[in-house]
Amino acid sequence: MANSKNYSVLNGKLNITGNKILQFRQKAKLSRQALSNKLMIMGYDISANSIYDIEVGARSVADFEICAIAKALELPVQNFLEDYYNTIEAIS
Repeated sequence: MANSKNYSVLNGKLNITGNKILQFRQKAKLSRQALSNKLMIMGYDISANSIYDIEVGARSVADFEICAIAKALELPVQNFLEDYYNTIEAIS
């Protein structure tokens, strides 16, 4: 069971990937609408408004959505998760 320290890094946000999605989307020079369009072509109905909500932490993001966003941005999924993963203390 996770302790409160693991959740404290969320700072009230509903996901751990929003900041990374924003960072990588901007690095790719894509607008939210352009990313949404790519996702729609791939068969994922994630609107530009939903991307905004994910980026600011106002919406949770499903695992399959993280995979689709990573594919649309041509990045490995672990790029979106590794910072949080590294904050988790393993049980020894």
